[in-house]
Amino acid sequence: MEALTLERTLTELDHVRLLNLVRRDRRGEGPATPRLAIEQVLDACAIVPSRQAPPDVVTMYSQVLLQDFETGQRQELTLCYPADAEPAAGFVSVLSPVGAGLLGLTVGSVARWTTPAGSERRAEILAILFQPEASGDYTA
Repeated sequence: MEALTLERTLTELDHVRLLNLVRRDRRGEGPATPRLAIEQVLDACAIVPSRQAPPDVVTMYSQVLLQDFETGQRQELTLCYPADAEPAAGFVSVLSPVGAGLLGLTVGSVARWTTPAGSERRAEILAILFQPEASGDYTA
């Protein structure tokens, strides 16, 4: 997997919750899922208070509009925690390759991830359709 080259921004709350999620997994308290991508994001991000999160940053429970570079297809996805993931309904886990690829990026950025089959994917973040912090929800 390639190292992250784009700066990402996470809220303090998202950062703490995700660190705890990764730590629980390391202790064997959660489902065994590869965490490499999310750990790289957590290690290479700027951290801001939730009230200071820019409205164009993908935070937890943000709904984003993406455009796939290969197909040109547009898709709406909501970034969520594993317990809330329903990929068929557009709710993708932050621990999935695409979820980790989106977290902390801004509108206009290119998200990159590797699929479980090993192929590389890229999609541009066209818009943030909803971000909890922008709507005044600092606890999502």
